Parts: sequence; C-alpha cells; structure tokens
Amino acid sequence: MSAVLELDRVSRVHGEGDLQVHALRAVSFAAHAGELVAVMGPSGSGKSTLLTLSGGLDTPTDGAVRVEGSDLGAMGAKERARMRRTSIGYVFQDFNLVPALTAVENVALPLELDGVRTRAARAAARTALEEVGIGELADRFPDLMSGGQQQRVAIARAVVGERRLILADEPTGALDTESGEDVLRLLRARCDAGAAGVMVTHEARHAAWADRVVFLRDGVVVDDSGATPVDALLDQGAHR
Repeated sequence: MSAVLELDRVSRVHGEGDLQVHALRAVSFAAHAGELVAVMGPSGSGKSTLLTLSGGLDTPTDGAVRVEGSDLGAMGAKERARMRRTSIGYVFQDFNLVPALTAVENVALPLELDGVRTRAARAAARTALEEVGIGELADRFPDLMSGGQQQRVAIARAVVGERRLILADEPTGALDTESGEDVLRLLRARCDAGAAGVMVTHEARHAAWADRVVFLRDGVVVDDSGATPVDALLDQGAHR
C-alpha cells in the first residue's frame, strides 16, 4: 500500500525568540491509498497545522511533506497551487466558498482553473453536488444557503475530479447527525476507491469511520499504533 501523503520529521514554528510557538514537533506520519485516517487531540495540539502543511497551504520549518512522492516544500507557490487543484482536496472549517459564485461554479472552479472545459467541469460539479445530497441547489449562491448546505458545497469541491488526497477539517461541524453520516459515508467511499483521506475530528463516533486514529498533543504524535479506532480511543481514555 503506497503512501499518498508522508510527513517526515516535520516541525512548524510560528514567531521568533520568546514569542515562538511550536505548532508541530518532528512529526512523522503517513496516509496510504485506500485509507481514511482520523486525527484527534485537544485544542491547540497541532491538528489544523498538520492539515495545512499536508495541503501545501503552509510550509514546514523543518522536515519534508510529500504528496505522491513530490516534496511540497521544494515547489514554488504556483506548483503547489496546481497540486491543490489536481491532487489535493481540502475541506476548510470555515468553508472558504467564493460568495459571488453559485454552488456549481464554486465546485467547478478548481477544474476550470486547471484547464477543464467549462461544460465538462460544471457537469462533474453537478455530480459531486448530487453525491453530497444538494444537487437541487447547484445554482444557488452561498449566502442563500444554510451553514450545513455551504459545508456540503465545500465537501463537493474537495472531492470533485480525481483527487488522490482528501483533507477535511471537522467536515461534519455544521451538519446534523444524519447529514454528517452522509458526508462520512462519501469520504469513506472515496478512500475505498483508492484515495487517501485525513480527517480532523473531536468526535469519537466520527473517528469510528476511519481505519486508523492518530492522536496529537502539544504538537507531538502521542499515539499512531495502527489500532482500530475504537481500540485506540479506549486506550487513550485509559491513560488520561
């Protein structure tokens, strides 16, 4: 099973001198094709930093982040942006939708920026919106949608096309239980089809959809045993 995402002793330090904050400390981590990994830990443990580095939205202070063998830190900004359009899907906690674009236009945007013809891009976008259960809202603007509907648009944008790596920061945060399970089922299906997925979550019931749970605390991986999600969560509870 090949590693789609690999972090090799990655550290991220913000600030200088006495104001330094070590968001990640020499973290080594991998996500493989066909695998959904849940990342858990208390607030401030480095979960979101791990995702932003994995998605090429930030660069490490030390170490290397590789997606399908390509070192993101060695790329220029344009090349990293191309990777995000073609290989990496990212579900942001605050959705990050373009308010002037409709749902279908938001979802199609990464494909169109990568040169896919508008008609083909919009068709793929409509299919992705149907997969997340809001195909009927394709022509609606974000400010006319509920938070849960906007989150589904963001998820559709992350999975559209042939993304090999899907990163999700609390992807069910604005959704009710039933809608959240629909989204998790979609992420699970994409991984079963060969993508690698990394999902930050605070919810044990959401982590149960994953193949593996990684626990972060103070910027350090404290457990990546490869145990089943339920076993790993019980073990962490026993050590608190």
